[in-house]
Amino acid sequence: MTLRVLLADDQALLRGAFRMLLDTADDITVVGEAADGREAVSLTRELRPDVVVMDIRMPEVDGLSATAEIAADPGLRGSRILILTTYETDEYVAQALRAGAGGFIGKGIGAEELVDAVRTIAAGDTLLSPAATRSLVARFLATPDDAPRHHPERLAVLTPREREMVALVATGLSNQEIAERMFLSPFTVRAHVQRAMTKLEARDRAQLVVIAYRTGLVHASPEGDGDGERPA
Repeated sequence: MTLRVLLADDQALLRGAFRMLLDTADDITVVGEAADGREAVSLTRELRPDVVVMDIRMPEVDGLSATAEIAADPGLRGSRILILTTYETDEYVAQALRAGAGGFIGKGIGAEELVDAVRTIAAGDTLLSPAATRSLVARFLATPDDAPRHHPERLAVLTPREREMVALVATGLSNQEIAERMFLSPFTVRAHVQRAMTKLEARDRAQLVVIAYRTGLVHASPEGDGDGERPA
């Protein structure tokens, strides 16, 4: 099956570059380009792409507003949204997830990473870049102490392998990256992660990350220490 992608970015040069990168994949085709959020919504309704690669800062209607409008339309449930932006701030990450985005990555990624991200989002998975994960965690750590927390014993429903998968997800790794690290197939990793989400009643991958920190499965490392996360 060929994945149909819509690119939404106000910079024509970047849209062209992204089109060239995605068109190198045999299973992906770019079906349209939008220069602002309003056009992105209109073309999504017209073309019904599998994935919309959405920038945040655009004229007229920004990417977050466009994402919310697309996600709220029952007729567009088949179109998943991947936020691709220069600004991986905690506020943008939180707003994008609330708006209904399926993934959040930075424009500094490589060609293969972009292709993999589109495939991941199209498959129904949630994808957060390591930087976006750190932003989400930083936002979580800044919440009041009386915020609802999950007790460590909640993790008892997970198998050792599922606990390991959740810990790796919490570092911002994609299923493909986890598969390469663990010498497993992406399908096997996805199955483990989805079972963990079901057992922990996590609605998406982002919530799984929060649960991993709230239960103490992983901890934030001191600033500047490695990737910013470490297993408990």
